[in-house]
Amino acid sequence: MQALTDRPNRLALAIVWIGIAIVAFPLWITFTASTLTPQEIARGELLLPGGQGFETYSTILLEGARTSRMASPPVAGMMWNSLVMALVIALGKIAISILSAYAVVFFSFPGRMIFFWTIFITLMLPVEVRIVPTYQVVADLGMINSFAGLTIPLIASATATLLFRQFFLTIPDELVEAAKVDGAGPMRFFWDMVLPLSRTNIAALFVIMFIYGWNQYLWPLLITTSASMDTIVIGITKMIGGGDALTDWNAVMATTFLAILPPALVVLIMQRQFVKGLVDIEK
Repeated sequence: MQALTDRPNRLALAIVWIGIAIVAFPLWITFTASTLTPQEIARGELLLPGGQGFETYSTILLEGARTSRMASPPVAGMMWNSLVMALVIALGKIAISILSAYAVVFFSFPGRMIFFWTIFITLMLPVEVRIVPTYQVVADLGMINSFAGLTIPLIASATATLLFRQFFLTIPDELVEAAKVDGAGPMRFFWDMVLPLSRTNIAALFVIMFIYGWNQYLWPLLITTSASMDTIVIGITKMIGGGDALTDWNAVMATTFLAILPPALVVLIMQRQFVKGLVDIEK
């Protein structure tokens, strides 16, 4: 009987390990390629790490890649640009969305649902659809090649507003009435009651929005013309040669591996809050 119950567990465990191997193998190849010379990569010797790792990583972090079709700035600067962009977008989206959802749920004013559905309809208008007028506005405001231009047009989020609204609707009316009886005003109720209850939801949305901001490609490509404002994703594409140009693949792989680390660390650090937040949002 024990053997029968262990068999499904072993099968499930085997499936999990197969899934881990499928996900981890490309990451391992990326890491090993970053420690090899271009000649070793060309020969396909990718399974074991080489001895060029320290030199490659120190060079691209402090000096940038110099053997690709164009010289790239130091990767440390590009990672800083991406980090600032991701943090501002994530925190900005959460701040605007939680306040707008709070107003829609807990305040009664004319046209409340019209405003909500107007926000919701913007889900059908991704950045790519409104990118030309958005670029024109940013250019007219003089925000080209600036962190403001990189982040402000992307901080509004209808998705986060919808998720916060759905969560706020689960807060009992008795809790709202008790706060009114205790003399709590709207902002005190928000800071003392709503915000603490939303911590796990905020954590889950922060992880999602951070990765969204970190992986942005099209908008930074349009809004920045200076190499000093390149994000890490833009930097990787510039390192890859086109046509007859040679590509320094160990530098590309090292930059790619470094680009994976911050989102992975955010997910690992906030894993428990992320999972719990998703469960609370579903409720």
